[in-house]
Amino acid sequence: MDFTDTHVAEMAEVVEKGINAAQSELFVINPTRTAITQFVTSLTAATDSPTIRLFVDESSLKPILDDFLIASRLADLVNKDQLVIRTLDEVPRAQLLLTKEVLVSVVESGGSVVALPSTDASFVTSTYEEYSRRWDRSADYSLRTPPLSHVRETMAEDIGDKAVEDFNRSLETLDKAEGDGQGLDEVSIALLVAANNRELLYDISRWGEDVRLASKATFSRTKNKLESAGVIDTEKVPIEMGRPRLRLVLGNGTLLDADIETVVQKVSGELS
Repeated sequence: MDFTDTHVAEMAEVVEKGINAAQSELFVINPTRTAITQFVTSLTAATDSPTIRLFVDESSLKPILDDFLIASRLADLVNKDQLVIRTLDEVPRAQLLLTKEVLVSVVESGGSVVALPSTDASFVTSTYEEYSRRWDRSADYSLRTPPLSHVRETMAEDIGDKAVEDFNRSLETLDKAEGDGQGLDEVSIALLVAANNRELLYDISRWGEDVRLASKATFSRTKNKLESAGVIDTEKVPIEMGRPRLRLVLGNGTLLDADIETVVQKVSGELS
């Protein structure tokens, strides 16, 4: 497929056309959240793809990275060298898909996407050269969120396979995982999974800090928030030396026999 005509479609089709039009690399310049999300989805499913050069406005990128569902999958793609992120010094008015041979302006309007290709070869070449120079002047953007595959692998090793299964099912239930009054974030989800499996707060928070998901203090604060909301509770577990450890359990009686999807949906609704 190529961009031979003005094209109106869903973002998924525009992204697929962009990936297929590229030989070895594709600039994705000033993308929206919708475009970034779709590239993440398409690249995650791809067996072979060009390297995506995600050239973004940092102020627009940061709110997107607050969503663990996007950020952790982006981190996976970066870790696999399928995608590189750098930040723009000057932001164009449009979002662009760019290769040596193709330049497409992508406009989102009313739920549709309009892809407008340039037919001027010299303009495409000069634009590619300009953004290549700007790319070379920029440094790779460092993601703070750990790759989702690493989160899953370490959770299986440190907490258990059943916890990973619940964690995956929880993520599939949510449209986003941001927290901050917008529902559940990754720490809340991990704590709910731990409570559903009656794991120790010490174990889940130590794992979370080791994997760079969040600090132990953040896990403790989030636990207190969920406990105050009546969502989870704790049971003291004596140990040979020192203070008793706390076992996490679901605190709401209606959640005790529910599947993890129901638990996540109900708690997310209550915290939104």
